[in-house]
Amino acid sequence: MKFRFTIDDIAAARDAGAIDAVTFERLSQFLASRQAAVAEATSQTPRYDVVNLLWYAGALIVLTAMGMFSTTAFGLWGDKALLATAIVYAVLFALAGAYLWRKRDLHTPGGLLIACAVGMTPLAIFALQSMFGVNPAGEARPYGDFYVWIKSSWLPMELGTIAAACVALLAFPFPFLVMIIAFSLWFMSMDLTPWLMGVQEFSWDQRASVSMYFGLAVLAAAWLVDLKRWRSGDFAFWLHLFGLMAFWGGLTAQHSGDELGKALYCAINVMLIFLSVFLMRRAYAVFGAVGVTIYLGYLASSVFQDSILFPFALSGIGVLLIVFGLMFHRHGAAIGAEIGELLPAHLRGLRPAHAREPG
Repeated sequence: MKFRFTIDDIAAARDAGAIDAVTFERLSQFLASRQAAVAEATSQTPRYDVVNLLWYAGALIVLTAMGMFSTTAFGLWGDKALLATAIVYAVLFALAGAYLWRKRDLHTPGGLLIACAVGMTPLAIFALQSMFGVNPAGEARPYGDFYVWIKSSWLPMELGTIAAACVALLAFPFPFLVMIIAFSLWFMSMDLTPWLMGVQEFSWDQRASVSMYFGLAVLAAAWLVDLKRWRSGDFAFWLHLFGLMAFWGGLTAQHSGDELGKALYCAINVMLIFLSVFLMRRAYAVFGAVGVTIYLGYLASSVFQDSILFPFALSGIGVLLIVFGLMFHRHGAAIGAEIGELLPAHLRGLRPAHAREPG
């Protein structure tokens, strides 16, 4: 059972003689400093209201627009103009972002502008490769194909982007920069598939396998990041999201084979739902619920297509999922705390910091 004490409770304990005046002063100072630290951490955590939505949408539009613009600019102006454009945009975004971050204490718009500056890195490297006669993909291709074709010669762009994002993180600890790293790593996993598989050409199943194992690696990294509470924000969020996308997408794209394989797929998705409570990450519940729904849809269309009772049972399962979602929304923190108390000490220590210390 957990209790929450206020300064009035501690004062009452002093007046009752349970603690002396010196202890009261020490506790008061500690609680004041702790409250200030919590308030500072909360102020640095992005609130996803309308203003923040506009900021994030603007940053994504900038990154997307530069990818579309570069294809036309490369054909009209050439690689030197493309490199100059990337450098000018990167410098302007970096200066504006640093000003908002350090001078105005506006970390969200400032961090997003820094992310836009980092997003110019693959554009600049693409232009440099073209200038030195190292055409990405081994042939003349527009920059826009970076997001379409899977080729190992895109690796310099991916490695450069990851390096730039890491440098930016050291100077500006903004969680959204982790999204760029996760995105680049995801692309890199696909571009390395021929080497990892030891083949020149690879099938869809091989690509799905690489995506699945890469997703597992990213989820493990996200779990390690989550073991510590970061005052600057939730750095593990984007790793969890991209790891789930890669793992769950690769798992779902696999050919499950017989009924046992499909049942195993369902069991893994059920495990994701339980992991959402253990890790206190709702994204796991979303992907797990979708996976369970896919399996139930398969049962409805193939195994129990002639059963009159199956639709009613399926409806009941759907209602249970809705109820689970409502319970998680309203009582997720309390449920997580109760689970934490029931777990053995060695498992309790493996939970993320925000799950071990809610609030």
